[in-house]
Amino acid sequence: MTFTHQLWQKNLELYGKIQNHPFNQELASGTLKPEIFQHYIIQDSHYLLAYGRALAVAAAKAFEADDVIQFSEGAKVAIIVERSLHSDFMTQFGITKEQFEQTPLTLACHHYTSFLTATAWSESYPVVLASLLPCFWIYAEIGKEIVQHSQENNPYQAWIDTYAGEEFNTAVNNIIATVNDVAAQADERTLEKMHQAYRRGAELEWLFWDSAYHQRQWLGLD
Repeated sequence: MTFTHQLWQKNLELYGKIQNHPFNQELASGTLKPEIFQHYIIQDSHYLLAYGRALAVAAAKAFEADDVIQFSEGAKVAIIVERSLHSDFMTQFGITKEQFEQTPLTLACHHYTSFLTATAWSESYPVVLASLLPCFWIYAEIGKEIVQHSQENNPYQAWIDTYAGEEFNTAVNNIIATVNDVAAQADERTLEKMHQAYRRGAELEWLFWDSAYHQRQWLGLD
C-alpha cells in the first residue's frame, strides 16, 4: 500500500462528508444558489494566491530538479489559469472588480491560507507537500464524482469540467507520485507529521465549502 493510499483510506470518512456536503450536491444538480457560488468564488480567488505562494515555497524546497519545475508550474497555474476561470465566473455572476477587492477573507479562508503559508515556511519539504495535497486530490475526486451526476445546462459546468478534466487530473497524479517518492525516503516522525498535515488540510477543505454554503463571515457579525 502506497503512502498516499494510506492517507486516503485513513481520511475516507472525511472525504465522504465533503462529497455529500450540500454545496457539492447542489453544484452537481445545478440548484446551488448563485449568491452562495458568488461567495465561494470570491474567497477561492483569495485562497488561490496563498496556495500559489505555498507551491512556490515547495518548489524552492524540492529535492529534485523535476519537482522544482513541477511546483513552479503549479504555482503559475494556481494564480494565472485558475484565476482566469474565476474571472469568467465573476463576470457571469455579476461580481465586480471592486466587490472582489473590497471583500476580506472569511474566517475559514483566513484559517486555511494561514495554515498553508505557515506550513510552507516552517516545515520540511515532505510535510509541505502533504499540506498541499488535499486541495489537488480532493478537488479532482469531487470533480470526477460530480461530472457523472451533473444536470444538463448546469450553470456551474465550467467549474465541474475543469476539475474533472484530464489536464488537472494529470497534475494530481504527478503530485501523488511525488508525495509517494518523498514519503519513501522519510523517517517515522516525518511520516507522522505528513499524516497530520494532510488531515488538517482535508479538514480545512470541508470547512471552506461549509463556510461558503452558509456564507459565513467573521464571528457571524456581518
